[in-house]
Amino acid sequence: MAIELGYAPSFLTIDVPLPLPQEGHVVRQLDYTHFTVLLDPFRRLAAATGVNIDGAALVDLDRTNDWRFDPRVPESEQAGPRLYEQNDLDRGHLVRRRDPVWGAPEIAARANSETFMFTNAAPQAKKFNQGPELWAGLENYVLDHARVHRAQLNVFTGPVFDPTDPIYRDIAIPRLFWKIAVWVHVPANVDLNADDSVEGLVLAATGYVLDQTAQLDDLDLQTARALEAGDTPPLGPFRTFQVPIADIAALTGFDLRQLVDADRLPTPAVPGAVGHAGRALWVLLTTGEDITL
Repeated sequence: MAIELGYAPSFLTIDVPLPLPQEGHVVRQLDYTHFTVLLDPFRRLAAATGVNIDGAALVDLDRTNDWRFDPRVPESEQAGPRLYEQNDLDRGHLVRRRDPVWGAPEIAARANSETFMFTNAAPQAKKFNQGPELWAGLENYVLDHARVHRAQLNVFTGPVFDPTDPIYRDIAIPRLFWKIAVWVHVPANVDLNADDSVEGLVLAATGYVLDQTAQLDDLDLQTARALEAGDTPPLGPFRTFQVPIADIAALTGFDLRQLVDADRLPTPAVPGAVGHAGRALWVLLTTGEDITL
């Protein structure tokens, strides 16, 4: 059976292209089964990932845990096993393992295995609070609670690359990660059982930021001491925020104009309210009920 690799822009009823980095940001596009990784060869981590999720066709498979390099790019452009050895860093899936695992058994199995490429991993703290559990379940929450046409989602995820990210074993460790869930919203007066050409369907999206910044008054000093001793930089408990997608665009430099227009989070006009300067607009999530869909 032929397998079409990569994120499919036409997966939803409304086309949603893969976000593009700003001009001059070099990435390697790596297509896998039902998802794509945009690898930053200089940071040696994915700048962004995009996955198509068919919620009605998900297959429940066991973890393979066969983490490996992608042979299509040099190992020197990937953060490999050395980054995660004998420390408190987890190999955090950017494309969640379960998300692309749908379809025929052989296709689902291939997708499951391919999520264990180092190109799809990012260093995240092992110890966390309620935040990461919510973060990991955002896709499920959207599918369960939004009126989603055909129960399908596109999800984009990546780290926020900041020049001040601490260097550990030659890799800059991101403190922030972002995620955007995109679906076709079905208004209450539209029949869900109608065909794909139903009028009135609209694109909807929500944006989130995961923050693993250590909550320390003397963070810079703690970081310097840890790195000098060869330890991992201090990482705090995960906190998950729902944020304006415009802020994610500002933090990452990705072209997200289509998704900004589809954002379900009300964003009052606040001069300069972008990224860290606009955290007053960020909603700390403690339960799924805090999410605006």
